[in-house]
Amino acid sequence: MFSVPQPALLYWKSLPATFVGHGAGTDFQQVIRMTQTTPAAADDAPIQNFSNCHVGILSHLKTFGELPALLAPAERARKIAADTLAFFRDAVLEHHSEEERDLFPAVIASSVKGPERDRVRVMVDQLTAEHRVVEAAFRKMEPELKKVAKGQTSELNGEAVDHLVRKYMAHAAFEEAEFLPLAHTILGRNGNHMAALGLTLHMRHTPNFVGHV
Repeated sequence: MFSVPQPALLYWKSLPATFVGHGAGTDFQQVIRMTQTTPAAADDAPIQNFSNCHVGILSHLKTFGELPALLAPAERARKIAADTLAFFRDAVLEHHSEEERDLFPAVIASSVKGPERDRVRVMVDQLTAEHRVVEAAFRKMEPELKKVAKGQTSELNGEAVDHLVRKYMAHAAFEEAEFLPLAHTILGRNGNHMAALGLTLHMRHTPNFVGHV
């Protein structure tokens, strides 16, 4: 049995009487087709979906547009991390080693027994302890620094970095203001002692060349 859609039936009843006459069957089928192909408000959903897609795309593209400005800072972060790893290994640790192996013993040996030598020993103990603190702090953050140097996600602690920097700045300031001037005075009393220290450091930093037979 043929079922007439309600919208088509209402539309048909609204037509003038003269239209509903000869050949009405055929005309009624046309009306049904018209009502079935007329879009309703709900049929706008696919178009709205395309529009919504544009909103998402534009939002992501806006974020993408920020990328060029972030490349330079990211590259600088990688370079600073890589340079710090190399510098700490090749310069800072070696500097600590030279002070403890050459400078500190030389100053202690050349100092006058009594208050002066006691003062020197206290300074040397403090500086040596600070070396260990800084080295331990660096080793703790070294794995995260390596990740930064490789451009990987890192959980490098900013407070730890700031603590290490401030700690070493205070260490260097004390050594420059207190210990090194005293060391210069003590070693300067005997030119041979100062010369011996200088020769030791020079020989350590001079490359060893292997002769050809």
